[in-house]
Amino acid sequence: MSVSIRNIVHMALFAALFIVMSMIKIPLPFTPVPVTLQNLAVMLAGAFLGARGGFLGIGLVIALTALGLPLLHGQGGLSYVLGPTGGFLLAFPFCAAAVGWCTGKLFHTRLHRTNRILFTLALFFIFLVCGSLLSYLAGLPWLARAAGLSFAGTIAAGFAPFIGGDIVKSVIAAVIVSALAPHVIALRGRMRSSRAADAGLPADGTRAG
Repeated sequence: MSVSIRNIVHMALFAALFIVMSMIKIPLPFTPVPVTLQNLAVMLAGAFLGARGGFLGIGLVIALTALGLPLLHGQGGLSYVLGPTGGFLLAFPFCAAAVGWCTGKLFHTRLHRTNRILFTLALFFIFLVCGSLLSYLAGLPWLARAAGLSFAGTIAAGFAPFIGGDIVKSVIAAVIVSALAPHVIALRGRMRSSRAADAGLPADGTRAG
């Protein structure tokens, strides 16, 4: 798997954004899951870097945290990654990949040029479903098992306090990406070109010669 220096820099920037946004947290007394801006960073990483770049950028942070670096909430270690919030953490790289894939399909429609309102609305649903709701598929069962919660207790501790904030974060991400759509598309194009050049392929992905 070839990754250019330029692409590494881009992924590192969004990995750093993910780390910084994990530091902004509001602990809740009734749940081990804090309110953070982590999934906002996941949404933006997927949209700006694409499926592959988003997965690698966020996945790198999770891997380094598991190895012991205190990158998330100032904590690290395998026991932390596998703790009550582990399902959410392990889901985040896949959420970024899903956001990257779906936004890529949306960008190919040219909707950002013809109907900005509809384009922004589509982004919002992609971010909410792929960047937020998808993480609950792994996060909630993991939380229930780790904390010994019932179904109702899991919803009360791991979903109900956060979905409103996730909607707000999805709106923020949609507005940002919509406003910067030409730059996002250009960045993703440069990343594809860099990968193709590293692999000895032309920018359209077909093998030269």
